[in-house]
Amino acid sequence: MSWSVGQVSGFAGVTVRTLHYYDRSGLLSPSERSPAGYRLYSAGDLTRLQQILFYRELGFPLEEIATILADPQANALDHLLARRQVLTEQITRLQKLVEVAERAIEVQTTGVELTPEQRFEAFGDVVFDLSYATDAHLKWGDREGHQESLARAATHTKEDWRQLMAEAAVWRARLLAAFDQGLPADHQEALDLAEEHRQHITRWFTPCPPEMHCRIADDYEADARAFALVVPPAEQRPGLAPYLRAAIGANARHLAEEPAGPEHVKEAP
Repeated sequence: MSWSVGQVSGFAGVTVRTLHYYDRSGLLSPSERSPAGYRLYSAGDLTRLQQILFYRELGFPLEEIATILADPQANALDHLLARRQVLTEQITRLQKLVEVAERAIEVQTTGVELTPEQRFEAFGDVVFDLSYATDAHLKWGDREGHQESLARAATHTKEDWRQLMAEAAVWRARLLAAFDQGLPADHQEALDLAEEHRQHITRWFTPCPPEMHCRIADDYEADARAFALVVPPAEQRPGLAPYLRAAIGANARHLAEEPAGPEHVKEAP
């Protein structure tokens, strides 16, 4: 059985132009012809094409591929070992670039330069997962609150970060205590904690009405990376994320039942 240039291009994922180039360079020439004189690829030609594509995927230049394939007795192992070394060096270089990019993203997100020591001092065990930051930006990027939150974060000084994280640590200790004591999610202490969390977001990042707070809480239960921003993994307990989500939902319902007016807005200490 044989195949035309167009057929090979379709199922091999190679452009007709590339196949013609391989033909002109002598790397891969169709070995058969149709009754009408059209050049056709045999099964052996396809095997050779698979070898070419394999080496191309590894980054071999065409000249080196031709050398490897020119002698059926040639041992490709030396070429593959050399290519592995090149790829390993490229991976190392790219990993360094990734680290630089992550650092740049982190600086843009927090708005401050921090040494590792300063970062631990400010954030403790709280980890900012860049993959979550990216997903959150894709999910919420067109929302005004998300944009304002990033803009506000960029203006925070190192001292601001230390203060807000200190507040969060005190709040977190109270949350863990309430959960460990078995207080219901609609207990007054749990409602107070939920409201203080909402006010914390408003004070440091963006106005956070109850409905927005509930959406944020949904992420806490659905995505471990989001909840790790609130409670470090080392301090988490099974069921804690759903508990906080339930408390935030109960607080939102409680606020909806309260009469409107500044005297009913609870401020966090």
